[in-house]
This record gives sequence, C-alpha cells and structure tokens, in this order.
Amino acid sequence: MQNIRNVRMPQGNAPGRLAGLVIGGGALLYGVSNSLFNVEGGHRAIVFNRVTGIKEQVYEEGTHLMLPWFDRPIIYDVRTRPNVIQSTSGSKDLQMVNIGLRVLTRPLPAKLPEIYRTLGTDYAERVLPSIIQETLKSVIAQYNASQLLTMREVVSRDIRRILTQRAQYFNIYLDDVSITNLTFSREYTGAVEAKQVAQQEAERARFIVDKAEQDKQSAIIKAQGEATSARLIGEAIQQNPAFITLRKIEAARDIAGTISGAANKVFLSSDSLLLNLGDMDVLGQPRVKQPR
Repeated sequence: MQNIRNVRMPQGNAPGRLAGLVIGGGALLYGVSNSLFNVEGGHRAIVFNRVTGIKEQVYEEGTHLMLPWFDRPIIYDVRTRPNVIQSTSGSKDLQMVNIGLRVLTRPLPAKLPEIYRTLGTDYAERVLPSIIQETLKSVIAQYNASQLLTMREVVSRDIRRILTQRAQYFNIYLDDVSITNLTFSREYTGAVEAKQVAQQEAERARFIVDKAEQDKQSAIIKAQGEATSARLIGEAIQQNPAFITLRKIEAARDIAGTISGAANKVFLSSDSLLLNLGDMDVLGQPRVKQPR
C-alpha cells in the first residue's frame, strides 16, 4: 500500500502542451509554405494585400517573400500571345469583305497594377475584340474592293498604326499585325471572274485582229516584192539575154545535185531536166548540131 501511495500520477497539463506543440508546428509550417511564391520565366507578379490593396511593385522572375494570409500573389504572363479576329466589313464601294487579322500582343510589365485595377487578368478578352473590330471597319471603309487587293501592305500598315494607338491606351503593346485572309462575297467574286474572262476574250480578239493585219501587210509586201522581182528580171532580160542562160545553169546545177544524191538510178531526157547545157550558147539559144 505504501508503494502505491508513492507512485506519481502524470500532471494534468501534458495534453495541453502536446496540443500547443501541434498547433505551433502547424502554424509554423503554414507560415513557411505561404510566405514564399515563385514567378516563372516569361511571367511577372503583383501582390494584393488585404489591408492596403494592390501594391505598386512588380515582381520579376524568381522566388519572393510575402505575408501569409495578408498577401496574395497575382501572376501575369507577359510573353507575346497571338489573337486571331475575324470580321465582316463594308468597303468604300459597298462590297462586303471578310477579313481575318492576327495580332501579337503582350501587356506592359510596368503597368500590371493598373491593368489589374481596370481590366483584371482577362484584359485581352475584354479589350482586343472590340478595338480590333472597330479598327477594321474604319480602315476597310476607306478603300475600294480592288484597292484592298492591290494595296494590301498599305491597308495592313494603317490597321497596325491605329491599333497600336488604341492598345497603348489600355497598356497593351502590339508586336505584329498581319492580315491572314481577305475574301469577298460570292457575287463580287463572280463579277470579278466574269470581268477577267471578258478581258481575256477581248485580248484574244485583239490578237486575232492584229494577226490578220500582219498577214495582210505580209501579203502586200510579198506581192510588192514579187512584182519588183518580176520587173527587175524583165529589165535584166531586155538588157542582157544571157540572164536566162544563167538561170538555166543554176536550175541545172540544183537538179544535178538532187539526182546525184539519190539512191536510185534515173534515166530521163536531158532536155526535160534542163541538163543539155552543152547545146546552149551564151545567149541561151540552142546550138546547131554539125553533121558528122
């Protein structure tokens, strides 16, 4: 009984100490895990404080400290992102134009606190569709349908200039603006094709007329040349009867060359082939054969 009396019972505050250790450890772990935040590459961060609101500081890439529960980081992607917008607008000559525009945009990192206050994190969806649609309609209305095709680079430059001015008002920077597609209504496309066919037919008819004119001039020149040649030959014969003998010699030479080059043997009269040159005198008259 004496031993039982000497046994010391555990003190009643031990469970409280254990609970305190558990709570303290949990609070320490929560504080450590929530006092750090990371900013990945190509991103920037701003911090919202429950007491003071949005801080003006913009956090670069890396690991940063914050007050647990009081601070909340807001991460922004500041890399260039493509935005493709389709629009239907009316040209200066009242033709409907379907145009697609590809815009590369990114937020200005130094203006992220103001962007969050005015537009939030979905700034691109709130701003870009409206200003792009309005810019496209205002620029397309200044050009005819044919000018939109032939002056595409000028149109793209005008769109970029106006869009850049509008986007800067919302602290958004435009890296590039390009027209991806440009199509017209079916009626206008059919009219353009019909016009091209008509122009091709007109060019073909003009070519036929020019060819006929050239053939006519060629025939006239040929006839004039033949008449001049006949006149000159007649004058040559009148002035020198030996001209005919020269022509007969040339004809005989051509015929002899053709016959000699043939593979077959030919037995024909020399009179019919103009080969009887030995019987002709210089004036082209046949020689009188002397009796043997």
